[in-house]
Amino acid sequence: MAENDRIVLALETRLSELRGRIAGIDDELRKPLSADSEEQATDLENQDALGGVEAAVLHEIGQIEEALKRIAEGSYGICTQCGEDIAPKRLEALPTATRCIQCAA
Repeated sequence: MAENDRIVLALETRLSELRGRIAGIDDELRKPLSADSEEQATDLENQDALGGVEAAVLHEIGQIEEALKRIAEGSYGICTQCGEDIAPKRLEALPTATRCIQCAA
């Protein structure tokens, strides 16, 4: 299996996990609030926290989709800032990296 094939598989697996997580968050956010006012306050706090988690997950989904797009286009692993190759160890640690370590610093 080629290196990019392994990366694609890992990214697609993570993407599937994240989409499942978003579905769970959406289900939780659609639940009606409790009738009790104190429980409603707790429910609203929980919804607020879930909204923050959802935003972070959606951001990661976007990064993964962009990485998959770069792989398909053949520009994966090339720094978007300086045009040099991104070190393989950096891509291994952060497969969605768009910049080399020097430009990211």
